[in-house]
Amino acid sequence: MFGEVLTGIALVKSAVDGLKGAIGTAKDVSEIAGYVDKLFQGEQEIQKRKQKKTNDPFSVSSVASETINAKLAKEKMDEMRQLIDLRFGHGTWAGIIAERARRIQEAREAEKAVQRQKQAQQEDMVIIGCVLVGLLLAVGVFAYLYIHFK
Repeated sequence: MFGEVLTGIALVKSAVDGLKGAIGTAKDVSEIAGYVDKLFQGEQEIQKRKQKKTNDPFSVSSVASETINAKLAKEKMDEMRQLIDLRFGHGTWAGIIAERARRIQEAREAEKAVQRQKQAQQEDMVIIGCVLVGLLLAVGVFAYLYIHFK
């Protein structure tokens, strides 16, 4: 429980610290991207922990820890934004965020499309099953009538 939040905060802090060291000397975009990935991963862990039910969700330490960690993550995200915008120009961070949001939305829409397709296939199988049962009943009735009224 506490370790999960600590891991999230640790990832966020290490991502910002790593970016601070690499921002001026980075020769490869993948190095910076790795730190950005760590930042988002840490922030997601903090958000998941905040939404997760705890043994005592009303305890002061639980509420305080979740609130403070979320604020710390927000501060570190803002710090990362400033570093990237200073290095690569105003709006770079906003572009990263917008592209990430677009990709997440596309993934969600693709998942919904897969779910709709699975549901349609399942409905088709039910219809085919009903038709087969109906055919079997019809054949059974005709066979019964043929045998008894021959």
